[in-house]
Amino acid sequence: MEQIKVLVVDDSALMRKIVSDIFSADARFAVVDTARDGIDALEKMVKLNPDLITLDVEMPRLDGLQTLKEIVRRHKAPVIMLSSLTKRGSHVTMEALSIGAVDFIAKPDKLSTEGKAELQRELLLKAAVATSLRVQVAPLPAERPAMAVKPALSRQPGTKAVAIGASTGGPRALEAILLSLPGNLPATVFVTQHMPPKFTQALAERLNKSSAIRIKEAEDGEPVLTGVVYLAPGNFHMEITADKKIRLTQDPPVEHVRPSVTVMMLSVALVYGKESVGVILTGMGKDGAAGMAEIKKRGGHTLAQDEASAVIFSMPKAAIQAGTVERVLSLEEIAGAITALCGGNADGQGHGL
Repeated sequence: MEQIKVLVVDDSALMRKIVSDIFSADARFAVVDTARDGIDALEKMVKLNPDLITLDVEMPRLDGLQTLKEIVRRHKAPVIMLSSLTKRGSHVTMEALSIGAVDFIAKPDKLSTEGKAELQRELLLKAAVATSLRVQVAPLPAERPAMAVKPALSRQPGTKAVAIGASTGGPRALEAILLSLPGNLPATVFVTQHMPPKFTQALAERLNKSSAIRIKEAEDGEPVLTGVVYLAPGNFHMEITADKKIRLTQDPPVEHVRPSVTVMMLSVALVYGKESVGVILTGMGKDGAAGMAEIKKRGGHTLAQDEASAVIFSMPKAAIQAGTVERVLSLEEIAGAITALCGGNADGQGHGL
């Protein structure tokens, strides 16, 4: 099998060596070169034509965002961002995902044996996924000319809660959906996106700046309000209590992840029953399938993103194969379907970033 050619871009000589050593130890990959900044990287890309790029967020001369824009414009190779665990790093990473990066990895705080092992596991997994994808750099649906959206379901006002789950490719999908929801949506939206701490806060803040509906990172104990989107914080499961408050826990991971889509959806199904709708979006694994089943069992509606518009079809596919999905919709159709089920209208829609 032909090896995947990797270009490693980082201003830290230590990180260049660590990342290069990880790839070099795996027979599927071959590190063709390293670059110390964006200008160096773009020059080497022309000569080497790599299949995958790992790109540091903060670099001198030409930073990660500017370099990414040029890569997307010129080369279309999949890019995985390597970000520091800082507030600035997390916000810039969210912008990188919006521009076209396939995924990101948070650099460990300490390069201990355990930290390096986790970096190796995550990097090789995401690299394998990234190189199997069609790189999607088209504008978001919210930025495209208005499209006629066919009714996904008959108008059935009465949905009070929407539970949305996503993983790889989720930030762009969430951006497309949430920025198309009306500000007067007569329901509460709960979102679980597989993402580390700090990055979920950055995602919520970024989306909230351009949305008509309020979007925030959920806080433990806060009361649930209609017309608000609550995003589960990284490393915390999010549940809704019987008296409709947010409950955050660090209970063991479910389906190897925390936050878990299923944990959130199970609580939504229990509290809202037939007045709930579950939505499963792009992502690896099968998190959310059991939660979707419970929502359907209790009389709620269930929607899944289709394969054509999903970066990774694994999570929607698991729910579909389990027989828990009522309708399979394109990304462009999902916001309209949610709005119709909630009995809302299109007034006060948001706009693209």
